Amino acid sequence: MEINMKRTDVVIIGTGAAGLYCALHIPEEINVLMITKEAFDQSDSFLAQGGMCMLRDEEDYEGYFEDTMRAGHYENDKKSVEVMIRSSQDVAKELLAYGVDFNRENGKLVFTREGGHSRPRILFHEDVTGKEITGTLYENAKKRKNITILEYTTMLDILEKDNCCYGIVMQDQDGTIESVQAKYTVFACGGLGGLYRHSTNFRHITGDALAIAKKHAITLEHVDYIQIHPTTLYSEKPGRRFLISESVRGEGAILLNKKKERFCNELLPRDVVTAEIKKQMAADNMPYVWLSMERIPKEEIETHFPNILQRCLEEGYDPTKECIPVVPAQHYFMGGIKVDLSSKTSMNRLYAVGEISCNGVHGKNRLASNSLLESMVFAKRAAQAICGEIKTVTFDDTIKEADAALYANIEKLKEEYKKIVLDEIEREKQSH
Repeated sequence: MEINMKRTDVVIIGTGAAGLYCALHIPEEINVLMITKEAFDQSDSFLAQGGMCMLRDEEDYEGYFEDTMRAGHYENDKKSVEVMIRSSQDVAKELLAYGVDFNRENGKLVFTREGGHSRPRILFHEDVTGKEITGTLYENAKKRKNITILEYTTMLDILEKDNCCYGIVMQDQDGTIESVQAKYTVFACGGLGGLYRHSTNFRHITGDALAIAKKHAITLEHVDYIQIHPTTLYSEKPGRRFLISESVRGEGAILLNKKKERFCNELLPRDVVTAEIKKQMAADNMPYVWLSMERIPKEEIETHFPNILQRCLEEGYDPTKECIPVVPAQHYFMGGIKVDLSSKTSMNRLYAVGEISCNGVHGKNRLASNSLLESMVFAKRAAQAICGEIKTVTFDDTIKEADAALYANIEKLKEEYKKIVLDEIEREKQSH
């Protein structure tokens, strides 16, 4: 089997919010190739319900900073947190300019509150904020002549020499394997929820980039920092768990035990609420607890949470009239490939943005609705760093096509990658 090689200035793996935002901040004279494992909208960015945090005003800075640090058990990188918060208003303005339709009242942006936040500071679009943001970014990217998007295309490996990344090896929809030489490579391929039985993530998101990074001695950090979301809709059906957004609790929903008694403060950080729910489930000998929206007006449920309402109705529950069963499930990955403030990894010309990266913003536990913001703040910084250097970089004619023998059995390779990631998570756990 012969592997052909093509060239592009920048290759971005992933079409979620981080990948698209990075691509849109690269000038049109620079060619960008984006690939994604499944359809363009099958990224976890599209699933984000709650919203995106934004610094309300200067008086809000200390509170927002403290909320983020407290949720992360003060293991956050303070400089990264500062960069994210200080950049939030600019990101919001850019999203509005792209056409994102955040909820408004009387022409003014509306802010909601979620667990761990000391005040409302979260912009949202109904209960499908991720879909609104990422879908809008995608529509803008499609208009750019320099951006090419390949769906159903999987990264198998990177091209590397002397700790410098020269692109990737990929398999397209037809099964053809190609090498792509790129001046810069950006991992924006999401987390690892597909490795877990119960997860809110798409099943194909399995942390491949982590395995590839480990294989090439790229520095990782905190790969055992994995967030469990407290409230997903309980179901005995196999597959992805449906998230019941934290903003539902932020607007007044409460958690109840099997006797329909309230048992915890629903607005504490996610890991604390998750622990309380698991403790209650054990005490009740039940596979779920109840979530009641009785304190939220029916019209607010219908307008703020239409997607959640519809899904609950499909599962046989009417949250405007009755409690719904909820259970914790794997949701987010705080660890990842270690990066600096420009999203640069330990390998030259390789960047990582979004959930696959670890810049220290989230610490040990992510504050609600910081993920979309963080992914775009640091994706833009990656694009800026790349644009600042790319004119001095040329293609390397000594880089050879990938060895076809290494990719003769793709299914075996995928299983090897899964094992590498799970083994690394366990190794990290044991090191504490």
